[in-house]
Amino acid sequence: MAKTVFVCSECGNEYPKWLGRCTACGSWNTLVEETVITGKGRGSKASSAWISNDGADESKPEYLKDISTRDEPRSSTGLSEFDRVLGGGLVPGSLVLLGGDPGIGKSTILLQICSYLGRDKKILYVSGEESLRQIKLRAERLSAGSDNLKVYSETDTEIILQRVTAEKPDILVVDSVQTMYNPNLTSAPGSVSQIRDTAAALMRLAKSRSIATFLVGHVTKDGSIAGPKILEHIVDCVLYFEGDQNRSYRIIRAIKNRFGSTNEIGVFEMGEHGLSEVLNPSSAMLSGRPSGVPGSCIVCTMEGTRPVLAEIQALATPTIFGNPRRMTTGVDFNRAVMLLAILEKRAGLVLSAHDTYINVVGGLKMTEPAADLAILLAVASVFKNRPVPEDLAAVGEVGLAGEIRSCGFIESRIKEAEKMGFKKIIVPPIDAETANRFKDIEVCQYSNILQILKSVF
Repeated sequence: MAKTVFVCSECGNEYPKWLGRCTACGSWNTLVEETVITGKGRGSKASSAWISNDGADESKPEYLKDISTRDEPRSSTGLSEFDRVLGGGLVPGSLVLLGGDPGIGKSTILLQICSYLGRDKKILYVSGEESLRQIKLRAERLSAGSDNLKVYSETDTEIILQRVTAEKPDILVVDSVQTMYNPNLTSAPGSVSQIRDTAAALMRLAKSRSIATFLVGHVTKDGSIAGPKILEHIVDCVLYFEGDQNRSYRIIRAIKNRFGSTNEIGVFEMGEHGLSEVLNPSSAMLSGRPSGVPGSCIVCTMEGTRPVLAEIQALATPTIFGNPRRMTTGVDFNRAVMLLAILEKRAGLVLSAHDTYINVVGGLKMTEPAADLAILLAVASVFKNRPVPEDLAAVGEVGLAGEIRSCGFIESRIKEAEKMGFKKIIVPPIDAETANRFKDIEVCQYSNILQILKSVF
């Protein structure tokens, strides 16, 4: 029997009637009308097509003390940057969701990975958006291909699961999950119920047969993966492809990872023959840095377990309007506005009469508060029209009272700045033993922004 329900596209909660606001997650205007099957007919062929009679679906509870975790099998993808984001390589039976803007390189990097893994593994590449000829043309352009790589153009989930059961691949790629549909559901492809049903069926297939599965996901205007949040809860790993199509650098960031640390990044450069690894992101982010120009400061940010040096630029110009304009790229807008207020109140710089622009060079997005000090130095530099010394880096969180607060991984940050040739780094107060451990870089400790501004400028 079929009935109509309203499903929240953010959290997947169901309601018998339409509401303006989802009471579960608090989102507005996210309820979408869906038709679902109830009763005996609710079970579909897609939900059971992955089960066979070979005993693969049989499982028994085990004592926790008897479960072995040694020698977890992982397969290298051929890209060390991608392996880093995955936590050391691809785990059999894992379900990886890769999201990103259209044309940013999701299908490209997956085809490159398939070309490498296809040397000793069977791969099935299922495309719901491109024809087989289009995939072949891309493979020729990337010089990617393998005798063990099979491509398949289909969107019916039932047929796909049956084909995977027959082919028995080691790795499965589904491009994209929003194009797949279950014919037993009356809703359109890409709807909440279709994505939820497809993801659940593929998850059961991957776990029961130890098939490493990649899912490509579309993103919405705000950058989140389209569909219900339950899609991100089901998968083992959620990767976001960041970057601008007008820039060559691409960043893959792990938001969720059951097999490794989160917020790890992999840096790639888009070229004529696909994506190539950037093994030294700090050097890439600092390339082309202007010399002796006010409004620039270097910060060492932590991306997962990796320290990365990045350049923060600022521009302040007098405004003729009553409300000055604020614009940020790569930095949280609200935090940047707060830092400008701190700089005006505690340091006496009248920024309320200036339009202020803040940018992180290279397309990197900074979310940690350790970049506060570098942002303030860049803004103060352009306001005073005096450049920050080229061999100076800054790390530290700034409080509302203008104090410099400590941040994590301070020793790793100093080591990265020293390795890249910087002679001085400004940090919050740290213990003397750590500060005296470095010989090629001067560790300057300050507790207030006024002390720093007087010392630098």
